[in-house]
Amino acid sequence: MPMNRRAFGLAAVAFTLALTGTACSGDDAGTETLTQVKLGYIGDWNGASLLAIANEKKLWQAHGLEVKASVFTNGPLQIQALGTGDLEFGYIGPGAMWLPASGKAKVIAINTLGNADRVIAQPGITTLEGLRGKTVGVPEGTSGDMILTLALKKAGLTKSDVKIVPMDAATIVSAFASKKIDAAGFWYPATATIKKQVPDLVELAKNTDFADQVSFPTSFVAGNDVVAKDKDKVSKVLAVFREAITFRAEHPDEAAEYTAKLLNVKVEQVKADAANSSAIPLADLDKFTQDGTIVKWLTGMNDYFVSAGKLTGAVDPATYYTGDLFTAAGK
Repeated sequence: MPMNRRAFGLAAVAFTLALTGTACSGDDAGTETLTQVKLGYIGDWNGASLLAIANEKKLWQAHGLEVKASVFTNGPLQIQALGTGDLEFGYIGPGAMWLPASGKAKVIAINTLGNADRVIAQPGITTLEGLRGKTVGVPEGTSGDMILTLALKKAGLTKSDVKIVPMDAATIVSAFASKKIDAAGFWYPATATIKKQVPDLVELAKNTDFADQVSFPTSFVAGNDVVAKDKDKVSKVLAVFREAITFRAEHPDEAAEYTAKLLNVKVEQVKADAANSSAIPLADLDKFTQDGTIVKWLTGMNDYFVSAGKLTGAVDPATYYTGDLFTAAGK
């Protein structure tokens, strides 16, 4: 929720996975020219599972696409890459949602509801109030930043009451393990990595503590120019996502295996990560798009971002969530 929203490959900021294949269509089998798609992702269940499924099931080729996928450690970095044209599509956690709301990109698909974010502290710090005056690492503009801000407010504190140290995800892992920071606004599965070195760390806050205030949707985004100028490509990418969403819901074990293969980690690790989020069935995503549920989620997030100083005022989700394109891709 980058900085957020969560990488198994914490040391890898941008390596690329090029996938090639030939799409077949009727009598023109083997002759169709594939359209290249530049896609960013984060190396965890939320960020990589649809890509992994699409790769294994050859969904890209089936829709006339060839994907060049690049892994990132956070969402804001992908938003930057969308702005420069280095990416066309990407994945962000809830903490980076203020960037599309600011006009930096379009949200083309809601993916999952996250529950991976935590405020963690060194052993001996047992309450949020105990963070006063402590050194807290956080990847700015991410879901880790978001959960920390919400938690401090709950405790009657602000960021000025603690010593905030902006850090990337890999640095937080090493800094917490070496006790150079007292606490962190962070997320799973990286928190699980820290637990191996600091097994008695304390979890002071999690997403569900704030469920009555705000939802934490993860999403896929696209560059503004791509949405404005190449709706056919957007439609094809969304068609791939829709098929992968359906497969993920119907075959969770296989989806975990495919994701583990892509990330080069153990399946058990992926399943543990998946337990920290709620995959939304495709029919519900369509329903929630049409009945205003997703607009309600995004409006709640915007209210938070205004209070946190990320947005200067109310933003209509219709200006950046292209729900009509998502549902139309299923027709």
